[in-house]
Order: sequence, then C-alpha cells, then structure tokens
Amino acid sequence: MDRRSWLKWVASLSASSLPLAEVLAAAAPAMKTIGEERPFDYAWLKGRARSLAGSQYQPPAARLPAEVAKLDWDQYQAIRFHDNHALWADTAGSRFRLKFFHLGLGFKTPVHLFEVAGGRAREIAYDPAMFDYGKSGLAGSHLAPDLGFAGFRVFYHTDWQRDLAAFLGASYFRAVGGEMQYGQSARGLAVDCGLPREEEFPNFTTFWFERPERGAAKLVVYALLDSPSIAGAYRFEIFPGPTLVMNVDAALYPRKTIERIGIAPLTSMYMHGENDRRISYDWRPEIHDTDGLAMWTGSGEWIWRPLANPSRLRFNSHGDENPRGFGLLQRDRNFDHYQDDGAFYDLRPGLWVEPRSPWGKGQVQLLELPTDGETDDNIVAFWNPAEPPKPGAELLYAYRLHWGARPPVATPLAQVVATRTGIGGIVGQKRKYFSWRFVVDFAGANLAMLPAKAKVEPVITASRGEVEITSARPLKSVRGIRAMFDLKLSDDGVDPVNLRLFLRAGKEPLTETWLYQWNPPPPEERKIFLQAG
Repeated sequence: MDRRSWLKWVASLSASSLPLAEVLAAAAPAMKTIGEERPFDYAWLKGRARSLAGSQYQPPAARLPAEVAKLDWDQYQAIRFHDNHALWADTAGSRFRLKFFHLGLGFKTPVHLFEVAGGRAREIAYDPAMFDYGKSGLAGSHLAPDLGFAGFRVFYHTDWQRDLAAFLGASYFRAVGGEMQYGQSARGLAVDCGLPREEEFPNFTTFWFERPERGAAKLVVYALLDSPSIAGAYRFEIFPGPTLVMNVDAALYPRKTIERIGIAPLTSMYMHGENDRRISYDWRPEIHDTDGLAMWTGSGEWIWRPLANPSRLRFNSHGDENPRGFGLLQRDRNFDHYQDDGAFYDLRPGLWVEPRSPWGKGQVQLLELPTDGETDDNIVAFWNPAEPPKPGAELLYAYRLHWGARPPVATPLAQVVATRTGIGGIVGQKRKYFSWRFVVDFAGANLAMLPAKAKVEPVITASRGEVEITSARPLKSVRGIRAMFDLKLSDDGVDPVNLRLFLRAGKEPLTETWLYQWNPPPPEERKIFLQAG
C-alpha cells in the first residue's frame, strides 16, 4: 500500500465510525487474550532485544491466508473495526482507546499486541468479531483464530471518532497536532538509507500498551524492533495536544557493523513548490507535506534548507556535535498557495526532533529522491552518528518528537519564508551567458523595525561559479527583506552547486542561514534558456 492509499484508508475509517451515542450505548465485550500473564517492564524489553541481537535473525513467517492476501483496495477498505471492541472502551475514566488494523493489502506481517496492567502483560487475541467485513468478501468465521493484527490507532477522549496517532507497517508511525491532519511519518530506525543497495527496513514486531490510569493524559507504548542488522527496545510516552508530543527512548543492539544508521528518521513528500517546478503539470500551485529541513546546531546556528524534487537522487550530510534539534517542517501554511481542499497540504504537521541527551558527533543527513507523483515519500531526514554501530554494543538514544503546525523552539533571528529560482540576467538586456537567479525572502524578528536607510548586506557563498547582481531590499508584503543574486557558472558541469546565504547589518547576523543545493541544467538546455531571453 502506498502512502496516499494509507492516508485515504485512515481517513475513511475515521469518517465511517459510529456516532458517539451508539458507541456509548453499546456494551463493550471483554477483550480476548492468549497465553499466560507474564511480568513486563522496559528493563525486561531491553534484555529481550539484547538477546535477539545475540542470535541469528529469524524473518517473520509469511502466513497470510490466500483470501486475505488477494484483497484489492476497495475490499480492504471495506473492513471496519467495531468501536465497542476498542481496547479500554469498557474502562471507566480512560481517556484513551486503541483500535487495531486488519491484515491485508500491503500489510502482510502480523504484529503481536499486549496489554500491560500492574506490571504484568497478556497478549491480545485476534477476534473476527472485532471487525465488520462488509463488502470485503471475507467471512470472519472462516479466518484463522490466530491471524493477528497489522497495527493500531490511538484515540483520545476529546474526539473518539478521529485518531491522533497510528503505528502501521515496518517501524512507521504518524501523529497529528491540533489540525487533526496526517502528513509525514516517523520511523523507529533507518538502516543503510540512501546507499547504492537495497535499504533495510526494520520492523516493530511486538507492542505493549500500559493501561492508563483513570484520567491520565499520557499513553505509554513499548515496541520491540528487529531486522537482519539490529534489534531494539522502544518506549513511547504520547501526550495529545495542539502539538502532540512523544518522548522516545530507544535501546539498540546491532547484530553486525552497520554502514549507515538513521536515528529518529523522518519521512515526507515533496513534489513541487515555489522553488522547484521541475514537475509542474498539476493544476495545484504546490504539492508537498513539508517544504524544508530546519536545524538548530550544537553551536547555536539556525539553518533552513528548502526541499526539492531532484531529477536524480541527492544525499547531503550536515556535520554537527550534540545537535539541539532538527525537523521537516511545513512553514508555508497559506491555503491559497496550495488550493487543495481534499489533501489540505497547508494543514500538514511539521515534525521536530529534540534530543533529550547528548548525541555526540555525527551528521543530520537528508535524502531527496525524484518523484513524478504525490503518492510516494521521497524525502528522508535523520541523525547519523559519526561512529558506525558495531555488534555487541548498546546504543541509547532519548529524544522528543513534536507533531504540529509550529516547532516548540524558534530562532530569535528572522526566518526564510520563501525561496524562488529562475533564469538570471537583467530585464530588458540581451543575455550573453547563462545564469540562474535565486530569490530568498526573510521575515520576522526585527527586520520590520529596521530604518529605511539601514545597510543590510547579503553574505553569499557558492561551492563553484560566480555570484553577481546581489541585492537586499525591504519587502513590505512580508514586513521583511528580499535577497537576490545570480549565479554564473564557470563550466559545463552538472554536479550540484551548494549555496549559503544570510543577512547581516555590520557584524551582526539578522537572519538564520539559508542553505540550498542547485542542480545546473546540461549545456544543451542552457542554450534554450538563452534563446528564450
């Protein structure tokens, strides 16, 4: 199942839920369990992950029944979870409920689900009575009693009809802020992402849910991760709100040396926007879940890196030590810039990663893949430690995820609010050579208060080529400053050019740092641009 289908599936489930009055009126049946009750805590889970890493990896058995495996999109979408079967629907005072995803379509590997109460865990049994199979063609009575589940959704007492988090597929999970709009995903871990070989996708194989105390505003979820290269134990504390917050603790145990590991990986989609119109045949002006990578470095620098949809894979590393935070954000929240009244890209949540412990040396890495549609994620960002993980090691990471319209922190300097690019040169004059123009708008902080005669200097560097026709002038529409410059290439190469820009007055920086990577067109296309001018 691709990402757009996943979103449609989640939305359709929420839209088709029973009215709240019916839910309250229905008697919640007792949850069936499997096996004996056993002690459980995070220390035990870490020991389990360490033990797994010391043994040979066992891939999950493929045991999906033929009638489930052959479900098409419409049939799978027809399966509904009964509201009155939700976990804790019968628990007085519980502010949380969980509903489970059925196996089928792209979700073929069952996960084990446990409820934890009083430090003891019992596995939740699959029960066909949990589901309304509708027009799916499945008969619950004919399905194996140990079929299992694909994942789960989290509901909060403020709205029992719309979920606020979902864990489904590999180690993927999503959440929403106050806008109640799904968008980008997070993952438990990335392994060998962006290397010239097939990426490894670790799986969350088992989840444990702590039964919330009466009136509790926090949900605690544990997960066991496993893959050919590594095993891990995870603890999530989920706090719903206008910005949904997750405290994540991860204990990782490599089976072998891993060339590239991604901590707190974020996955998003960027098809086209104001700065990149390579794919521009759609009627909507912009299509993206997020429009930039933001970084707050260990040294205190604030960086904004606009995203793009490149013609070929691009991989960038931004070295740092003890980063203070990074995230994929949707800064542009103006509906008029998207004109999408179905997907609502202007409401997509940003996701900010805040380390809760020192992470040492490493890089924030960004992978941008080409895409010709909006149904596939093509953007990945994560933290890669400088020291490659080795077998026998224990890697401990603690971080906080913030899902919402705005990150929890912001630079005291002015921010980039728009990036545009196009053919360079001077209007009205014949172009004698090819150049490319970059227009960056900054707003916020004290820019609107600068005197009209203030001398603002754009500080620009380029990895190659010659910067020319530079300017920085007030832009009243954003109460900020627009910086412009052209880049004149000195060769016919098509390797990426790295650009860096910030504004200053005297020796004082006024803005965060804008980073950009531009792929020059091949020489034959440059001639076309010249002829057009």
